[in-house]
Amino acid sequence: MPKGSGGCYVEIVVDLPLRGPLTYRIGEDADGAQPGCCCVVRVGRRDMVGICVGRSASTSLAEEKIRSVRRWLREITPLNASWLAFTRFAAEYYQHSWGEVAAAALPPLLRTPPGPRWSSSVGRLRAGAAGRAAAPPTSTAPPLNAEQQDAAAAVFMSTGFTPLLLHGVTGSGKTEVYLAAIERVLATEPQSQALLLVPEIGLTPQLRSRLQARFGADTIVCMHSAMPAAERSAAWLAAHEGRVRIVLGTRLAVFASLPQLRLLIVDEEHDPSYKAGDGVRYSARDLAVKRAQMVDAPVLIGSATPALESWSQAMRGRYRLLRLPRRATEAAQPRFELIDLRQHKAVAGLTEPLRAALGETVARGEQALVFINRRGYAPVVSCDACGWLSACPQCAVFAAFHKNDGALHCHHCGWRSRVPRACPTCGNQNLQPVGQGTQRIEEALAAALPGARILRVDRDSTRRRGAADAALASVHAGDTDVLVGTQMIAKGHDFQRVSLVGVLNADSQLVSHDFRAPERLFATVLQVAGRAGRSGLASRVLVQTRYPEHPLFAALLRLDYEGFARSQLAERQAAGMPPFVPQALLTAQAKSLETALAFLGHARVLGRSLQASATLYDPVPMPLARLAGVFRAQLLIEAPRRRALQAFLREWLERLRDAEPPPGPRVRWQIEVDPQAI
Repeated sequence: MPKGSGGCYVEIVVDLPLRGPLTYRIGEDADGAQPGCCCVVRVGRRDMVGICVGRSASTSLAEEKIRSVRRWLREITPLNASWLAFTRFAAEYYQHSWGEVAAAALPPLLRTPPGPRWSSSVGRLRAGAAGRAAAPPTSTAPPLNAEQQDAAAAVFMSTGFTPLLLHGVTGSGKTEVYLAAIERVLATEPQSQALLLVPEIGLTPQLRSRLQARFGADTIVCMHSAMPAAERSAAWLAAHEGRVRIVLGTRLAVFASLPQLRLLIVDEEHDPSYKAGDGVRYSARDLAVKRAQMVDAPVLIGSATPALESWSQAMRGRYRLLRLPRRATEAAQPRFELIDLRQHKAVAGLTEPLRAALGETVARGEQALVFINRRGYAPVVSCDACGWLSACPQCAVFAAFHKNDGALHCHHCGWRSRVPRACPTCGNQNLQPVGQGTQRIEEALAAALPGARILRVDRDSTRRRGAADAALASVHAGDTDVLVGTQMIAKGHDFQRVSLVGVLNADSQLVSHDFRAPERLFATVLQVAGRAGRSGLASRVLVQTRYPEHPLFAALLRLDYEGFARSQLAERQAAGMPPFVPQALLTAQAKSLETALAFLGHARVLGRSLQASATLYDPVPMPLARLAGVFRAQLLIEAPRRRALQAFLREWLERLRDAEPPPGPRVRWQIEVDPQAI
């Protein structure tokens, strides 16, 4: 059979789990086609947008099996070689196809095959951005204290790839260090660009306003998943073409095309939100460090409570450690106090000492924040007669009660149903909500503080676009006395009048099965405590707990992150856990738990047949063993070195894809490198 020769062929990656790029003829419209160009190709029976990653004069494939590229998208300039190399690394490291990373990273405009008016749509996106009136800066840089100046100077003086970890207490002015670093980079090179990552969408409006005031509104774009498709596409295009110099975004922005990238910053680098929870399970923080290495630029990652992985790198000298040990305004750190729930009974979630402190705070005209990381009214509804508990019929979890609509909600799959009039098991009509969520605490606060202005901020109260911004604006304006909320209010917000923080239900993470739970609890409490006393007000943090003697709380009372980190790292090293032992997790989903476990058992046998240093543990059900009607199980893999783990995964997964699956129903499986939850 004749092979393709004499023509010109291109290698194209598309968003499919394929072994490698697909080969196509370059097509009639061949002028200028090169690696990095986007195009439309036929895959099976459908058209898809792909990215050219290579070009050759011959191929080993049979000529009659090769299709031609249907259209080259010349309206978009090619993605540069650095971006292609970066996405290829991410694909290889996280064990996915190149197209699943590269093509999936394109903006909405480029992810679907273009229609007849596509060219004009691209033109309108450009014209809209170009038509924005230039907005000059409206603020100047505030004076930095000595520690901030030292930290900023360390970034300025960095040459080439330099990873820096900025450990600054809450309120120490880390953001001003970021802005100073960006300002210097933009001033040094006329075309240079900077990338600033934040963990949550809710943190972008406030930070965007500060960036616009400092650098001008036409200098910056945002990128996050809640943006309308056209707006996000326009932002991507402006960054890709170098028309904006600062990109502010959530984890997806780590894949933004920035041809003149000279500085990367990751704020709140400890936050678990930087790890993707579906698709390619990448860590935006880790990829930001790798991208900085590939473009030979400094990367600054900052937090009041650095991830233990990052802290370990700093302790080993691989990251340069910068410290901001005091608040920028000279305000004192808040004073921690523990309320022993064995001595003070909580009524509707609130103890008398906390109620009294809230009343005193409101009476002084100051603001208070009550943190409980559980939305809804109560996590479960119970029957006192027979012990029935409200459960989601599709998941292995309880269904939470939401009083505002009188319904049971599953916070995992979205199932909801009216609360039954009587117990489904025994007919008892006296069903009671058990435990507290944000709605119940809001109700309890309203009863305890008559006349106080109570505001709840959680995912339920901020579903409408702009609702979160409006709620937080009311706090800044002083129109709120007590703010109650979840993780959404725990970090990044500069509330000037908050002098009291109450932390509820902290103990739930002390008894978690996850070895990272203490680290996350410490970070959460310290971050939410950092909302207090930022303007110089004397501030307190009251934590309700049944375990006041726990070492974690002792470290919090001392505000001793470094001591806590040392003890946690020592425990993990002794136990052989990350960051000292690299891990991967193979998960399986099926219609029955037995099927999922059988598949993982088959995979384990296949893996143990390889001559490798990896350890494969027994398959077990996942902590949430059933989600949306699908059963889930997991298999943990460890190796003594990261390189050994990667080599094992490549060979093992290749054989797993080729192997005949065990008989029985279909199983979906997924590999996750560096899992954050086991």
